[in-house]
Amino acid sequence: MPNDFRADLHCHSTCSDGSDPPEVLLRLAKEVGLKGLSITDHDTIAAYTPELFAEAQTLGIQLLPGMEISSELEGTSVHILGYGFDVHSQKLNEFLTLMQTKRNERNRGILKRLADRKMVILEEELKTFAANRSIGRPHIAQLMVRKGYVKTEREAFDHYLREGGLCYTSGIKFTPKEVIEQIHLANGKAVLAHPHFIKKHSFLKKLLDLPFDGIECYYSMLAKAQELPWVKLAKDKDLIATGGSDYHGEIKPHIRLGSSWVNEEIFEQLKASDR
Repeated sequence: MPNDFRADLHCHSTCSDGSDPPEVLLRLAKEVGLKGLSITDHDTIAAYTPELFAEAQTLGIQLLPGMEISSELEGTSVHILGYGFDVHSQKLNEFLTLMQTKRNERNRGILKRLADRKMVILEEELKTFAANRSIGRPHIAQLMVRKGYVKTEREAFDHYLREGGLCYTSGIKFTPKEVIEQIHLANGKAVLAHPHFIKKHSFLKKLLDLPFDGIECYYSMLAKAQELPWVKLAKDKDLIATGGSDYHGEIKPHIRLGSSWVNEEIFEQLKASDR
């Protein structure tokens, strides 16, 4: 097994809230020496076109189908990464279409609350600005800055858009268990995303009682000392220890593609389907 194989399994393109188109992500992966990549856009797999797979083959990059799905448990948002699924699965694509519908409903709720506070953003204005992406709170925050309602995107989130914020609306009603089932039905692997953000031990325990295949241990710019307890946890529970940068391009300029990665053994485990 080559020692130089590195794969970043968590990044976002313009299909959701990243600033780089999928093909640009592939070229950047090549530039930084990655051999594998998974584009994990929010609630969409629109990046995975035949042209993208052809480009990956030309560049010598192994492309692993991925996505990051939003769910909710006990009023708390839980993100789940799916890997190695069948991108042509009819049931999966129907589920993702439903997810987009719920996203749009959530966005309307946020826009209404903003309008009640004299910060008007029209739905058509948001759609035009997002340019066919999977629209989320980052796009609303960017428009709030552009229209002068806030000075920074951070201010938009801290005061209005974060969970518990003045204009936050929860539109995701699928449970983690339901999302895991959908990933498994498409012959994919389900991974708990960035568990480092979960502070309540009892809540984490409840999540890990679900049939996850893996847990994201190596994440973004975390120090090794912060990652090791999660690696041990994955080993103890016989889960795949995955990882990635959570690269968003210019949206989060401090995070570099490839800043967190996994080896070929983990990459192959996520590729292989035993369902």
